[in-house]
Amino acid sequence: MTAEAPDVATLQSAAAARELSADEAAFSVPAAELAFQTTAEIAVTPDWAGQERALAALELGLGVNHAGFNIYVCGLVGTHREQTLAALLANLTRSLPRPGDRVLVQNFQNRDRPRAFYLPAGQGKQLRRDMLELVEDLKRLLPETFRKETFEEEKEQLSERYGHEGEAIAKELAQRATEKGFLVQFHPQGGVFFIPLTKDGQPMEPEEFQKLDEAAQVELRRRERELSREVKTMLRRQQALGRRLGREVKEVERRVAGDVISPLIEEMTQRYDNPEVQLYLAEVREHMLDNLDAFHEPQPQQALPFPFAAMAGGVPDGLLDYEVNVLVDNSITAGAPIIVESSPAYKNLFGAVERMVDPSGKLVSNFTRIKAGSLLRAHGGCVVVNVIDALSEPLVWRALKRTLKSEQLEIEAYDPFAMFATTTLKPEPMKISTRVVLTGPTEIFQLLYFYDEEFREIFKVRADFGYEVDGVGARRSFVAQVARIARDEQLPAFRAAAVARLMEFGARSVDDRRKLPSQWGGIADIMREAAFWCRKSGQDEVDDAHVRQALEQRIFRLNRIEEKIRELIRDGVLLVNLDGSTVGQVNGLALANIGGYEFGRPSRVTVAVSMGSQGIINVEREAQLSGHTHDKGVFILSGYLRRTYAQDFPLSLTASIVFEQSYSGIDGDSASSTELYALISSLSGVAIRQDLAVTGSVNQWGEIQPIGGINEKIEGFFATCRAVGLSGRQGVVMPVQNLDGLVLRAEVIEAIRNQQFHLYPVRTLDEGIALLTGVKAGSVTEPGTVHYLASQHLRKLAEGLKQFGVPPPAAANAADKPNPTPPAPPSPPAPRP
Repeated sequence: MTAEAPDVATLQSAAAARELSADEAAFSVPAAELAFQTTAEIAVTPDWAGQERALAALELGLGVNHAGFNIYVCGLVGTHREQTLAALLANLTRSLPRPGDRVLVQNFQNRDRPRAFYLPAGQGKQLRRDMLELVEDLKRLLPETFRKETFEEEKEQLSERYGHEGEAIAKELAQRATEKGFLVQFHPQGGVFFIPLTKDGQPMEPEEFQKLDEAAQVELRRRERELSREVKTMLRRQQALGRRLGREVKEVERRVAGDVISPLIEEMTQRYDNPEVQLYLAEVREHMLDNLDAFHEPQPQQALPFPFAAMAGGVPDGLLDYEVNVLVDNSITAGAPIIVESSPAYKNLFGAVERMVDPSGKLVSNFTRIKAGSLLRAHGGCVVVNVIDALSEPLVWRALKRTLKSEQLEIEAYDPFAMFATTTLKPEPMKISTRVVLTGPTEIFQLLYFYDEEFREIFKVRADFGYEVDGVGARRSFVAQVARIARDEQLPAFRAAAVARLMEFGARSVDDRRKLPSQWGGIADIMREAAFWCRKSGQDEVDDAHVRQALEQRIFRLNRIEEKIRELIRDGVLLVNLDGSTVGQVNGLALANIGGYEFGRPSRVTVAVSMGSQGIINVEREAQLSGHTHDKGVFILSGYLRRTYAQDFPLSLTASIVFEQSYSGIDGDSASSTELYALISSLSGVAIRQDLAVTGSVNQWGEIQPIGGINEKIEGFFATCRAVGLSGRQGVVMPVQNLDGLVLRAEVIEAIRNQQFHLYPVRTLDEGIALLTGVKAGSVTEPGTVHYLASQHLRKLAEGLKQFGVPPPAAANAADKPNPTPPAPPSPPAPRP
């Protein structure tokens, strides 16, 4: 059941609506206001105008020297965001002191746990150089010392003394053998032989031994066994004698070497006012004196047993124990280090124990092959990490939280081939004071904050960068950023007019001509594309024409679907009326997004009203093509009808609202006013102009609310009207709050200036009703107005329903039924003929 057509003579004409002039709709940035010719004149200095809140958070996080005050930066997106943040952090930390060096040395008590030292900046490299010089000096001085006559004479005296004792033992053995009828012969290889003697004392030949009777042979063998037992005793005495000789020679070598080593070690010790280094040098002295063989003349190196042994760099050097592994060298660092970790793999963040192949084919390592990660290298400063990258890397997130909680860094071997390794080095834990700065989306922060309790304890500071800035410093900051990108990426200089066009594009991207974006991904891409067209044209500087060409070419590359939709409308496949008036039908404006390219398109919204009690039926919702926000907008319509009309009678109707020829998901409430215009038109019987399109959300009080994508929607309807044919009456009804968001293309402004296209800002639904119908909105008590006609029709519906009876409960209000399944996600428009 629809309302009867009202008597035109009884309708009250609406007052003339306010229309935007071309000057009001247009927005441009005069190049003359920028006070420069090209960006080559601009000094590139950090400028963070409008980001005071984020800067205060960063300053707090960097200034509080307590665990847990690590920083999560959200809202900072675009070109080189981590590098841009690093530059800002460097500026904030310029007053912090320069940190010291980190070194690893051999732990002579536990070789699997190398010792870590923290030294003043520059001393790590100095200690390594001093140790190398010490070893080189000793490799030269000790062999020279050992070759001195006094040393050789002392060794000869010891050898002679112990040689006499050895000879005495041999003589004693020979005498015992003679007494038992044997001659002793000593073999050069160390064996001892006993030869029986004849009665006249001569060695007995084998034939003579065989001629002896059996008793004599047995007796000789018995005496030989006795001598053999005595030989073992004599040999043990000689071995003990050799050991004593070796010890005394070592003592002599140690005493002589000590006279060389000790002064050198003592001189080094005085250079380092560090108890740990002094203790280490004392241990080095003892270890050197205990391992003097490493300083003897080098022996010829044997050939490697197999080809892969070359990977090990040769046979391990006995002097490797005295090397110093400088993990972090801050000798030339200025201030606190700021590191951007673009690849936060486990090894890159926490360090690594590199392995090598030894001659037997095993994977081995030593303390000199331990490498520092960015967390250690950034001690005293900051390391910037992308949170998504950190969460994606195996084992990184848990290890990062553990390290930040304890402020202790442990470098451990992380190697997929660890099963073949035979060494497990694990350096001593190192105290660190590194501030980790995570960058990432706000959504990731929210998830981690609510689902990871440790995250809340570790990242207590959130620096939230706004995506838009305003104020007097916004333009200055914008110009500085353009100059920086042009310089860093070696683009041609941008003229003032080109920068002005970029500002206009930036204002459009944030839907506010009073503001400029602080996120530079899209603007930097336009700059690169404009530079391409500049170079292609053979010019040296980017002008506004190149920026316009870049924008136009981007649209041309991406708008195939948009043009296809306009073609379908022009050919009558997609039904959209652009002239005349119709009851219960309005041209809505939808915003489509295909691969990052947004465009507006008109969509016919129709309403059918009848007697019933189902209320407002959202056909998109029933078809599971509606999102939650769109559903909310439809529910608001019921509230508006109850508040406006149903104060002295029950609201009883069945009305279906549908986006015609829509086959994909719909979400957002920007069409709620459009739907309400169509609904009121259907209730009142007053026709709506079809040469106007409508956008804007509405609340239960009938106030029009701002929406997003205002420029794309206006331009989309204008392009459709131009494709079909401009009548001079077409235009868009828009929220007045979106006026500051208008940054329209030049062809739209020109059409407005020539009265070929029109823009009508409205504050309330009543203003829009009057504009769309030409009839005063009025009130439910004012005859000849739209609200009066709609109220009368609703009253008739309620009375008719009472007369015919209420439908059974199964026919409940469709708008109140729960949605059985979540709505289908929005997808690119796919109109079907």
